Amino acid sequence: MIKKIALGLCLIFVGCKGNSQKKEMVADQTEETETTYKVSKTEEEWRKELTDEEFYVLRKAATENAFTSDLLDNKKKGTYVCAGCGTPLFESETKFDSGTGWPSFYQEIEGNVAYDVDYKIGYARTEEHCATCGGHLGHVFDDGPAPTGKRHCINGVALDFVPESK
Repeated sequence: MIKKIALGLCLIFVGCKGNSQKKEMVADQTEETETTYKVSKTEEEWRKELTDEEFYVLRKAATENAFTSDLLDNKKKGTYVCAGCGTPLFESETKFDSGTGWPSFYQEIEGNVAYDVDYKIGYARTEEHCATCGGHLGHVFDDGPAPTGKRHCINGVALDFVPESK
């Protein structure tokens, strides 16, 4: 009887282990490094420049509620830029409807998005932030469409949209 219970518990634990974010870890989880960004401001300066929602998402790594972003259904051509510093992050051609409730892209603008690992919900996820100001954008997952197979799941409040000029 005890063997059956132990086997059942093992199956439950193995079944709960997610693989969508499984990656080789090079750095120690507890190691924290201070990164310097091209755009660096005090918390007070950020609070003055950003709305409350933008501040909590970009500077405190919060997550906006699903299906609340004005940019979710935007189909216009243009560029999505960081709401904190204006750095171009994603092109409209790479946006797709993931059904998750957040603007999603299959490819970032190379060099403008930086990555880190966060453990805030108990397991490793790849966090994305602006490479210029360090603002939290969202997370990237390995369940997106071709050609990259990536789903950059981004808080809409962390973005501003710049329409393509004709």
